[in-house]
Amino acid sequence: MVLTVYADRAGRLWRIAETCARCAAATPGCRVLDTAPPPARTAPAGTNQIVVQPTAQQEEPASGTAADGVAAVFSDHSPSPTAAPSSPAAGPAPVPQARAAVAGAAARPAKRWGKIAQRTVPHDLQPDVLRTELIDLGDAFRAYQQRTEPDLALLAELHERKARAFALWADVNGDRSLRHEAQRAEQAAQTTREMHQNRGGGPADGGPAVERLLTRTQAAHARAVLDYTAAHAPSPQAEVRLAVLMLALRAARDGTGNVTGQDLTGWLQDAAEPVLEQLVDAGWLRLPGTLAEALASRPEDATAFTVPTLLPEQPRPFAFGKTTRSKISGWAQKALSDRKLRKKKLGAPTRLLALYTAAHTRPDGSLGPAEDDGLDLNQAAAFCALSPGQVAEHAGLLVTADWLSEADTTADRLRGRLAERVWPLAGVL
Repeated sequence: MVLTVYADRAGRLWRIAETCARCAAATPGCRVLDTAPPPARTAPAGTNQIVVQPTAQQEEPASGTAADGVAAVFSDHSPSPTAAPSSPAAGPAPVPQARAAVAGAAARPAKRWGKIAQRTVPHDLQPDVLRTELIDLGDAFRAYQQRTEPDLALLAELHERKARAFALWADVNGDRSLRHEAQRAEQAAQTTREMHQNRGGGPADGGPAVERLLTRTQAAHARAVLDYTAAHAPSPQAEVRLAVLMLALRAARDGTGNVTGQDLTGWLQDAAEPVLEQLVDAGWLRLPGTLAEALASRPEDATAFTVPTLLPEQPRPFAFGKTTRSKISGWAQKALSDRKLRKKKLGAPTRLLALYTAAHTRPDGSLGPAEDDGLDLNQAAAFCALSPGQVAEHAGLLVTADWLSEADTTADRLRGRLAERVWPLAGVL
């Protein structure tokens, strides 16, 4: 028998109790004050348990003294088996170790619980390894949200673990919403990996990482818009294709968009009015007022325009959402308004070539999908409304504007590399 002290669950009431050593070891937060002498007779069944109120004086002599100087009093007045009473310097008596396994459901430790993706993990979810993984994942996601700097590699790994765990959870209870959540996590993992690859692109010699404006998926959609422009522009002139590209990007979602006179003159310079007139006459563009009003419009009173072929009732040429549309439009705007391109006063064909080269690069800035292969010269020339022989001249202008660091047009291929300063605008193949 041992004399113990422990608190109730609320921590407001302390109890002193005589109990056996094993029960003391199994009681959470229990502290042993002293050990009783072995009984000389058969001990009665059960244990005596009392609630003790502190008093100024103890009626019974102490058989031992606890570490804090409080006397330990047993109901059995036999002398303590210890040779001498304990002293404050001796420290508290050691607490008996709990048994490795305790029979009975009440003695089992409470199972951990947690939440993930606004779902509470059931305490009785089987197998236990799945329940533990879901709880750990919820804790890991919450810990990631507290980070001061993003770690996309770690985030992709967490999404992959979540996809596997939710797929198994769906198999266990047949919940379709869990299966849908697993698919979303898998897509999130893929997108995060792409973002990590894009932002991790850098020089082959291990230089600094590059944070690119477009992900690989968004770059693929940008190339689709370039192909649409080449195929659906009502006129093969470079200025017309440039206007079609920029207006189509603004109206890609529902066939309507807003434009200002500053936008138009920035894209087309002195050719803005004749180009708009061609687009309106061809039926590709609709304006609510006159060309002069469109060219005079300001940001606070932008001109709303319509592209009939992009209206919702027409076949949808693009399969991207609102965010991707905004990203691609911003990418094209930044490329066309590049400071050095404007300083050189390069024309529409050269700026189209700049966009085309930026949209078809590898992570190291080289042009084309394969090493030393470059781009098809005829396709690049057709997009820019140039002849193949003229591409070399305009590529040279891009080299002087520090858009390309090198360029070569031999063997019907356009080979080269983007200048490092414009790597953030590269649409990685």
